[in-house]
Amino acid sequence: MANNPPNDEQIQPAVEFIQNLQGLLSSDYAAKVAMILGSGLGSVTEHTEVLAEIPYSDIPGFPQTGVTGHSGSMLLTLMDGNPLIILNGRIHFYEQGDASAMAPVIATLKALGVETLILTNAAGSLLNSPPGSVLLIKDYINFTGQSPLFGVADNGRFVSMNKAYDAEYRNQLLQIAEQNSIPLPQGVYAWMSGPQFETPAEIRAIRILGADAVGMSTVPETILARYHGMKVAALSIITNYGAGMDDTHISHEQTLEYAPKAAAKVQVLISGFLDHLYGE
Repeated sequence: MANNPPNDEQIQPAVEFIQNLQGLLSSDYAAKVAMILGSGLGSVTEHTEVLAEIPYSDIPGFPQTGVTGHSGSMLLTLMDGNPLIILNGRIHFYEQGDASAMAPVIATLKALGVETLILTNAAGSLLNSPPGSVLLIKDYINFTGQSPLFGVADNGRFVSMNKAYDAEYRNQLLQIAEQNSIPLPQGVYAWMSGPQFETPAEIRAIRILGADAVGMSTVPETILARYHGMKVAALSIITNYGAGMDDTHISHEQTLEYAPKAAAKVQVLISGFLDHLYGE
């Protein structure tokens, strides 16, 4: 599906709506970091001071999510005193068959002054990382053949993905993990369209091709963020092993069970990361 990313005029109602709310909260609330929470990670917000929660349905032009574990709301928060916009939920490609569904959200974040996007997701492990662990994404493989930039008419569509996930950010997260005794291997994320889980044959194939985790999200937002000049860091929360790697029946309920178990680790990593960014 070819959809042009929204222009400034199209996202202006959303930007003004959020800016007006920010102004009511605090004239100096200015978040330069935003984070998208994956399935089952909503408990991360319990470790923040939530200044406002806005349902996507209230924000002009924002898409609606229909996946369990994604509340579909924007939160203006402070994490240990650091401003952080949290998007509790995303729109997946499999929901609408549109890889650019999150384009209005990412464009609005850019217009609000966000410079860094932190992405999280629930993923299947293709290595020895057990359910409940965290993987730092260093690169991705797009197995869907889709791009959120289909239909873009300008040369900005030719985005270099050589540094999709910022190396400095990854090094900082690795240091924070080490300081807090959190195992944090790095790996390559494979984007599959879903919504069905992968077959054992697909898992064998993508392992051979170099993937370390597999999921149904994150890559479209990565591409959109890089299109808008944002730096990106991404974490996969391991909720299961890939099909055929053990005898466990893979289900969305399994995702919702194991994702919260990693939430505390994610909160520690993000809190330290924000201290680093805002302390520069």
